[in-house]
Amino acid sequence: MTAPGNTPGNVPAHRNRWLVALSGVGVHLAIGSVYAYSVMVLPLEEAVGWEKAQVTTAFSVAIVCLGLSAAFLGTFVERYGPRTSGLLAAACYGGGTLGAGLAVALDSLPLFVASYGVLGGVGLGVGYITPVSTLVKWFPDRRGLATGMAIMGFGFASMVFGPVMERLFAAVGPARTFWTLGVVYLLMISFSALYLAPPPKGWLPASLRDRPDAADAKPPRRMKADLAQLTVREAVRTRRFYFVWLMLFINVTCGIALIAVASPMAQDVAGLTAGAAAAMVGFMGLCNGFGRIGWASASDVLGRSATYAAFFVIQVVAFAALAQGPPPWLFVALVLLILTCYGGGFATVPALLGDLFGTKQLGAIHGYTLTAWAAAGLVGPTVVTRVQQATGSYAATLYVFAGLFVVALAATGLLAADIRAKRAAIATTDPSGLADAPLT
Repeated sequence: MTAPGNTPGNVPAHRNRWLVALSGVGVHLAIGSVYAYSVMVLPLEEAVGWEKAQVTTAFSVAIVCLGLSAAFLGTFVERYGPRTSGLLAAACYGGGTLGAGLAVALDSLPLFVASYGVLGGVGLGVGYITPVSTLVKWFPDRRGLATGMAIMGFGFASMVFGPVMERLFAAVGPARTFWTLGVVYLLMISFSALYLAPPPKGWLPASLRDRPDAADAKPPRRMKADLAQLTVREAVRTRRFYFVWLMLFINVTCGIALIAVASPMAQDVAGLTAGAAAAMVGFMGLCNGFGRIGWASASDVLGRSATYAAFFVIQVVAFAALAQGPPPWLFVALVLLILTCYGGGFATVPALLGDLFGTKQLGAIHGYTLTAWAAAGLVGPTVVTRVQQATGSYAATLYVFAGLFVVALAATGLLAADIRAKRAAIATTDPSGLADAPLT
């Protein structure tokens, strides 16, 4: 028997789910170039005369707008689909970068912050969540792998665009660099978005569709039925949403703080030379990217809660060990391991949200969850800087972060217990598994 929605007329022959995933990578690769922002700071200081704090303000504003726009425009993404949302992301991020070039040419810092920070930040937020719910629907059997592939592009983008930016600044100057990049982003995101489309209702991959009992068989173990199918308003009334929010917030807060001070910390705590510390920072980007695809794929086998528990156990030990002043080789290894968990946390959360809340409004729910990123971007660097200044060392900060991961591990345990209780309730009172109780 053929499952509903899998007749030849319903399955779009012109859509290949791996190419859909590649399109998602294209969107994230373009918007992830924001991680190479540090390359722009010195050229702008030298060419325009803006102070470093003024230049970095645009980056901070962009990250805050990323989180806010992901939350408030998540419903737009669900309503109008990935193609329209992707084109909006292209217009905002590409247009914001073009506007930044105009701001540099006019020597207008407010226009630069408004263009790159606000308009570009909105493009970041919409672009980040656009491919996610679509890929989850195309890969019901491999959610972690699918979202990990797309979000991996965000992690690797700085390695691709950083050298390009450096050469452009040297060759054509800041204004033309932004104009060139703006056109590249506009085209790259637009062409990627044109291929993005959700599968037909009831679609299944060939490995499941071709089974004789595809319509009636229970899903395989790694494809356990979603806990519920909720709207974003229903999802934010559950405990589970806030457990996930807290888990992501702690993971990002500690990770982004480590990224912010990695080089000076390596020199101060482990005695690395400036050159060795710079090399470590480069490998951090690599581990961030590989952690996204590696951990997210592993979560398809281990389970999402177990994967997050692994993140937090590893980081409790790693941050506490860093505070002890380990030898240079161990210091570097621990930092790189932490960065895999940092990236993996980003990539695994969409699959976790799909498991918990279904795909009905996954883009919107993911957007609300990403407010944790915006909050962490403000808290993490501030905490590490203030504690270091107050104590004169990084050790106290590292112990604080180790303690935060104990809290995150507790939240993971509470989430797992809540999931077990919900499944038990479904088994006895709601065989359809589509109802959910409000937060109490």
